Amino acid sequence: MAIPLLDTNVILRHLLGDHPEQSPRATAYLRQVEQGQVRVRTSELVVFEAVFTLERHYRLPKKRVRDSLLPLLELPGIVLPGKQRLREAFDLYVQLNLPFADAYHAALMRRLGAEEMVSFDREFDRIPDIRRVEP
Repeated sequence: MAIPLLDTNVILRHLLGDHPEQSPRATAYLRQVEQGQVRVRTSELVVFEAVFTLERHYRLPKKRVRDSLLPLLELPGIVLPGKQRLREAFDLYVQLNLPFADAYHAALMRRLGAEEMVSFDREFDRIPDIRRVEP
């Protein structure tokens, strides 16, 4: 039997506790994941959607977004390739005050050994060991 995929809304309902019916169910389910009773898979797109929603819609500061999401993502019962890359992206996101997508791309570049980013986005100029070049 395939491992089920965990959607963003379960993570959000758990973190926000904002829905009287769904939030307790989400928390109970994630408690089962934490205790090793259930394994789930999620994707980097789910992480991006959660970051975007928490930051833009709920206006949470970047540090709180990271500190809320990262412990969940690091649960052994959550199957997510690239957890280390996401950890690094969250650090860049907070430390350099970058948009999450840019922080993720910087972390990916480091993993790939890439030193140049072809972009018009000057945010990349703040990232050590990455050189931005314009086309």
